[in-house]
Amino acid sequence: KTIERVRQAVAATGYIPNLLAGGLKSKRSLMVAGLVPTIQVPQFLPTVKALTETLDEAGYQLILGQSGYDHSREEKLLNTMLGRRPDGMVITGLVHSPQAREQLRRLGIPVVETWDLSDRPVDMMVGFSHVKVGSAVAGFFLSRGWRRLGIATGDDHRAMMRHDGFIAAVGHDVATAIVPAPSSVEWGRRAMAQLLQQDPKLEAVYCSSDGFAQGLMIEAQSRGLRIPQDLAVCGFGDADFAAHLQPSLTTVHIDGAGIGRLAAQMIIDRCAGKTIDRPIVDVGFRIIERQSTGTAAGA
Repeated sequence: KTIERVRQAVAATGYIPNLLAGGLKSKRSLMVAGLVPTIQVPQFLPTVKALTETLDEAGYQLILGQSGYDHSREEKLLNTMLGRRPDGMVITGLVHSPQAREQLRRLGIPVVETWDLSDRPVDMMVGFSHVKVGSAVAGFFLSRGWRRLGIATGDDHRAMMRHDGFIAAVGHDVATAIVPAPSSVEWGRRAMAQLLQQDPKLEAVYCSSDGFAQGLMIEAQSRGLRIPQDLAVCGFGDADFAAHLQPSLTTVHIDGAGIGRLAAQMIIDRCAGKTIDRPIVDVGFRIIERQSTGTAAGA
């Protein structure tokens, strides 16, 4: 009864407890900092959603920062967030700066790098190999009999790693359009024009995002090209709209929600003093075949 009267009094007065004061005693802020390049790109949204929900269930709140694919801005955001003493940190991509890596280690909080893989994580990692993604798409194209290939990519680190994997698998340079990240429908139309200038007889193009691929398809169709009869297209990310385009878009599926859940659980477990048996987790990827790709004539 006493507890209930206290609750009623709190509700009546609108009292909000000082979490900072409580955190000083427990040495816990109940906040986890997250860094993403942007929330404008659909591929990161399932990760952010799953991360938020999983942390919330354990009593933690996510503070999100957007770097805009700018490394200097990312470092400033990192410093600002660490100044708030979060209980953990989840970062999209790898931490490349030696100063930032050392700063994170010195603070001693759990850190999860996501959406990439490395054998030298700051602490823990949940992701996949972008080089292998590019290589797999190139292999998929070649297995269908296409030889005149192109790639349209954003200029961020992860997209360029996929580009490198693609080129390595093909074994030679191909028609290439590189645009500022984040790529978009508008940039996709421009990229298609650039690629056709380089090779008017292109057979298949790999794009670094589904939105980028959508723009590329729009431009190709506006020029009278049929997809996939004249040009095959593959995207990346398996955005929720990809299956509903006309034609539907072949793309690379990443378990973004799974990345978010695993990253959050790693933070929660470490904060609870548990040992993480697998500090590096490869979630893999898979190519989802839809209408925008088909078998080349005579293959």
